[in-house]
Amino acid sequence: MTVSNGRQFLSIPGPTNIPDEVLQAMNRPAIDLYSGSMLGITYSLLDDLPKLFKTAGRVYMYAANGHGGWEAAFTNVLSRGDRVLVLESGRFAVGWGEMARLMGAEIEVLAQSGRKAVDPSAVEVRLKADTKHSIKAIFVVQIDTATGVVNDLPAIRKAIDSAGHPALLMVDTVASLGCMPYEMDAWGIDVTMAGSQKGLMTPPGLALVAAGPRAMEAHKAANMRTMYWDWTFRDGPEHYQKYCGTPPEHTIFALRKAVDLLFAEGLENAFRRHALLAEATRRAVAKWAEGQVLSFNIIDPAQRANSVTNILVNGMNPQIILDYCREKCGVVLGVGIGDLTGKAFRIAHMGHTNAPMVLGTLAAVEMALKALKIPHGSGGVQAAIEYLGSEVAP
Repeated sequence: MTVSNGRQFLSIPGPTNIPDEVLQAMNRPAIDLYSGSMLGITYSLLDDLPKLFKTAGRVYMYAANGHGGWEAAFTNVLSRGDRVLVLESGRFAVGWGEMARLMGAEIEVLAQSGRKAVDPSAVEVRLKADTKHSIKAIFVVQIDTATGVVNDLPAIRKAIDSAGHPALLMVDTVASLGCMPYEMDAWGIDVTMAGSQKGLMTPPGLALVAAGPRAMEAHKAANMRTMYWDWTFRDGPEHYQKYCGTPPEHTIFALRKAVDLLFAEGLENAFRRHALLAEATRRAVAKWAEGQVLSFNIIDPAQRANSVTNILVNGMNPQIILDYCREKCGVVLGVGIGDLTGKAFRIAHMGHTNAPMVLGTLAAVEMALKALKIPHGSGGVQAAIEYLGSEVAP
């Protein structure tokens, strides 16, 4: 017997749930790519996307996933043989560095535990030791969904400045843009990349890269540049140059509607919604952890991300929890990835999500823990409800 008949709850950290309005925006015929409304949509997005990044710089759109966004970001500012310092806090900054290595960069990883955020003091020490300024760029993620950590970007910027180092600061915001504050210019970030499929509530397939003035200056001498990713080509006067060919029209239609929805909600309201739903999730996990089987992957509460929560499962394979939630309840949870494969599961609370969706997911997990006789503290869902009831005013 199951109770899964009905709409499936997708609670994975990307792709996330797509609003009906976004799906409807895509449900239209292809249009002329050389004139009319397609041009209007493109140029309106080029005007509006910098507002999401909080930058006066330029934003480039690519028909690509996040990995394509990585390549677009570094090929425009690096040359073969350049040294890059990768700040490890999970799987994704390291993956970004590996891609740059394959393109000819020299990669150095500032390694650390996958249970905490990047240590800014360690960054400062390493950069002070680089007296010849051989490091040309620094790669870091704002939120790493493999570990569930959020990194303190202003503190990292301060460490770079304290070291007096000129390296470009490059940030992956795939799991954070639209979910939490991001201040590209105020925080001194030179290059930012993002993807469409998480906080931006759009189907996978669009990568966004924002470039500040120091990045544009580095771009002039970069020799990793290729025509498809190249900013200079995309800054050309013809509309087709904005996409280096045929635009991904229907994904662009979707992004335009999703950005409209974010602006209608208000970015600060969206950030607050994510913070509330994340904390509600953490209240539930804290109760379950009393059973000594489940625990938070990220040890310091201040370093836990507002878009995804990673939960360690001690002494058993978490797959039984995922299978029960999917097969019996119609709730799809995220698997552990990277070093947490077979050791953890993930609950996403990002993008197009609300209190009933998160509470429903938490209830399914608590139901699974009871049905599978996994030791856990009771009342996790109640703790989440009590928290939201106290924080969301009538």
